Amino acid sequence: MDDLQAIRRLKNGDIGGLESLIAGHQARAVKTAYLVTRQENLAEEVVQESFVRFYERVRYFDETRPFEAYFLRSVVNCALNSLEREHTSLSFDDERNLPALQSLLEHAAPVEAQVEYAQQKAEVARLLESLSPRQRAVVVLRYYLELSEKEMSTALDVAPGTVKWLLNAARRRLRALLGPERMAK
Repeated sequence: MDDLQAIRRLKNGDIGGLESLIAGHQARAVKTAYLVTRQENLAEEVVQESFVRFYERVRYFDETRPFEAYFLRSVVNCALNSLEREHTSLSFDDERNLPALQSLLEHAAPVEAQVEYAQQKAEVARLLESLSPRQRAVVVLRYYLELSEKEMSTALDVAPGTVKWLLNAARRRLRALLGPERMAK
């Protein structure tokens, strides 16, 4: 069943439509929420809350809009709101927060590559923490989920110019933190 069929089933009171949407979009939504919040439990709560909100408001959903972009915007907004509410300090030091896939990839690589990968991952994590939540959200959408600027604009419900501005501000911040010696490598 495609997204439109699932949404129409939901609008007609059939909860099976929600099951289909969850099956099709939960993994990417959790990944998105995790990359914004950096907390596995919070990411799962955010996605659950986003699905519940969608279910409660499905009758208002414009069926001409793509569901995934709409839903990812909802997930990102919910993640940002959760961070604001909790004033959470994000930490990458807690190994429990790392996705299982990264762990598997690390163990498959030679020892030297593992050390270099761990250092790079820690550096990227440290640098991402230095960004504002909105900047971190656009970096996640662009470089981790590989959305286009148009898709990001739709997902965040902001003008394309705002997306470009946020991305440029994030890049400038990251370049400044890396310093000229690192940029030459």
